[in-house]
Amino acid sequence: MLKRIFNYSIILLLSALIFVSCNEETDDSAILRVSLVDAPADYDAVYIDIEEVLINTGAEEETWVSLTGFEPVVYNLLELTNGYSAFLGEAELPEGYINEVRFVLGEDNELWMDGEVIPLKVPSGSSSGLKLKIEQAVSGGFVYHLIVDFDAGKSVVKAGNSGKYILKPVLRAQFQSVSGAISGVVSPADVESIIYAVFDGDTATTYPDTAGNFMIHPLYPGLYTVTADPGDGSDVRAVVADDVQVVAGSVTLMDTLFFEMMISE
Repeated sequence: MLKRIFNYSIILLLSALIFVSCNEETDDSAILRVSLVDAPADYDAVYIDIEEVLINTGAEEETWVSLTGFEPVVYNLLELTNGYSAFLGEAELPEGYINEVRFVLGEDNELWMDGEVIPLKVPSGSSSGLKLKIEQAVSGGFVYHLIVDFDAGKSVVKAGNSGKYILKPVLRAQFQSVSGAISGVVSPADVESIIYAVFDGDTATTYPDTAGNFMIHPLYPGLYTVTADPGDGSDVRAVVADDVQVVAGSVTLMDTLFFEMMISE
């Protein structure tokens, strides 16, 4: 049994975002704020037990700082898509560098699929923590916002023919100041599809909501190819948009992607 399902507030990103701001409380330290998002996966739910989040400040002697206000929580990653995120907490850091962020996982990790609840075991990382290399300089008097993408689709792995699943966490992190987002709409909205955004060999995905709206973030700046793919067996064609510009610190609003019916020959 899960020890607790956290009823957290979910925040929708706006088209105008403030990513790095002044910290009026003090000019001697920096504030790091950490949020969690997910790339979607074709499961009913993926619950991840996060016990602790630690920040390595890169001091001469290894120093780890815990996030203020963070409590051990079980998150359903699949609720953190399409521009929604969970705020994990913040830490006051000395001016200098952020070397790493470490996520320590508990044992209450579960996959919900086809009406079945499947425990997810972590082969490694549960005790020592999942390390994310950051290597970001921070200055006193500023607030920094870090988005961590816990990719449920890539993190849940089937263990051979045993029918069991294991958790091999795949995480990536970006500062909002150097990342952007793509937002758009597919029509008709009742066409089941997956949205792909491809840049320089890297692919990010999401699913439209019931109204056809979608958002993909965080994304590196650059020109993306965005595809709305209804998959095999659909009676509509995939829609492709090339050269979708992503700019750091903003959300790119795309024109509506209209599905067209297949023409039978």
